Amino acid sequence: MKLPLYIATRYLFAKKSQNVINIISAISVAGVALGTMALIVVLSIFNGFDNLIQSLFSVFDPDLKIEIVEGKTFVPDEKIMENIRTHPGVQHYSEILEENALLVYDDRQHVVRMKGVDDNFINVSGVDTMIIRGEYLLTDEHNNNYTVMGRGVGNILAVGLSFITPVNVYMPSRTAPPTLSPERAFNRQIIFPSGIFSVEQEIDTEYILVPLGFARQILEYNNEVTSLHIKVDDGFRERNIRNDLQDMFGEDYRVMDRYEQHEWLHKLMQTEKWAIFLILSFIILIASFNIIGSLTMLIIEKKKDMAVLRSLGADRKLVHMIFLIEGWMISIAGAVTGLFTGAIVCILQMEYEIIKLYGTGTFIIDAYPVDLRFMDFIYVFFTVIFIGFLSAWYPARYVMKHYLSEDEQL
Repeated sequence: MKLPLYIATRYLFAKKSQNVINIISAISVAGVALGTMALIVVLSIFNGFDNLIQSLFSVFDPDLKIEIVEGKTFVPDEKIMENIRTHPGVQHYSEILEENALLVYDDRQHVVRMKGVDDNFINVSGVDTMIIRGEYLLTDEHNNNYTVMGRGVGNILAVGLSFITPVNVYMPSRTAPPTLSPERAFNRQIIFPSGIFSVEQEIDTEYILVPLGFARQILEYNNEVTSLHIKVDDGFRERNIRNDLQDMFGEDYRVMDRYEQHEWLHKLMQTEKWAIFLILSFIILIASFNIIGSLTMLIIEKKKDMAVLRSLGADRKLVHMIFLIEGWMISIAGAVTGLFTGAIVCILQMEYEIIKLYGTGTFIIDAYPVDLRFMDFIYVFFTVIFIGFLSAWYPARYVMKHYLSEDEQL
């Protein structure tokens, strides 16, 4: 292996009789490097957006969420709840009751997702840190009920926090007999807005937070909940706690981590990421076609050298290995250059935010987010090396067989 590597290295860096061979080799390296750099940059940007989305949802979503498989609500078993309270990996838990509701404020109406939460909700989420107007207040010392709503809901209803006008909440009655009278068919409660939060557009235009007792009253429930939110202690792995809780609740319940709570979104992001990976890999494959031309011209130029190697006892495998390594080295040079350049571009973007997002007034960030991941470098490097192997193996074998005379073929 040392002899083919030595000769291939000499052929790669030595001056050729035809300068065009050096030019084509340089173009090959540049093409592979450019494609490799594009792969690293694009994958890192996808990683950045993925992290951004996870950070946004982590403010509103718990570490673990427990729901019933069949049905909408359930009454938490007291024995199981005691096990949750005493579990060393569970830092906090919160009881949640969600349902769609109609909000009426002055002459405006909007259907929202009403989320009834208890006092522990701020311990399992970070929504109180996303308040942009008002304050996070659901009940006061006089047991008055308040709501904290998303920015989109507040804009649609044109809610003013400095006014005393309450928000009317309408919910279909579960116990009322069939009637044509809207007043009897719906439960109505008033609640005062205390704050506006902003997490993400979909959440902001859909959710309002109300006290758990208020939600149970208007929904005519007693101790029912739609889900339990769990905050995992930092010293424990979420996956281990998830498995413990799943065993504790049984098959009738579903314990979901943050990935499973938005599984479709994460799958969409990963699908887009690897679709782009395949497209750019195909571009690198096309750029690697230059290696075919470079090897073809080099083999033709080195026919006399191959004849000399044959007279010295070299076999077909050795000569084929020389040109295979030659093409492989071009790919490696392009891959290393592209990885290094891509890393530099990503680091500059992370530090100086050179490439801005258009319409920065509507985004929560001003520039493209970037996250460099070591495994992406591994995937890209071996992908480029594999493409380089395909680009060099067949041309070296084919060209040697068809461009050499019978006496020169080994």
